[in-house]
Amino acid sequence: MEDPQFTVLLTDASAGGPAALRAVRAVTGLSLWHSRQLLDSAPVTAREDIPFAAAEAATRRLRQAGVPAAIRCNWCRRTLPDDKTPVDPGPCASRFWPLAHCQANSLTTCHCGFCTTYGHLPGHTTHPDI
Repeated sequence: MEDPQFTVLLTDASAGGPAALRAVRAVTGLSLWHSRQLLDSAPVTAREDIPFAAAEAATRRLRQAGVPAAIRCNWCRRTLPDDKTPVDPGPCASRFWPLAHCQANSLTTCHCGFCTTYGHLPGHTTHPDI
């Protein structure tokens, strides 16, 4: 099963102090000058097509530096909220990824063929709506 890729977004302009510039530079690999331009042009994409764990780490680093950032699933195009609560279930644009497996929703388990045969994926628990 193919895993979705995620995008890290700078959602709003920040004060852009030294800590913010260093965080953007660390996440994007851009120069300080380009990092400043990226901060000034928010909302903008900082990183594209990266795994969820990398997107989560990048977003956490940006937020710790005071940069408003968010993660968006490239398949279902939903943005994960920054308060660690999952988004409501909704349509996923992927033909390959069952809705309950998408990390951008509030479902925590499913009864798809894979889960029925091999057991639930790590992190999935019983969900009362399923």
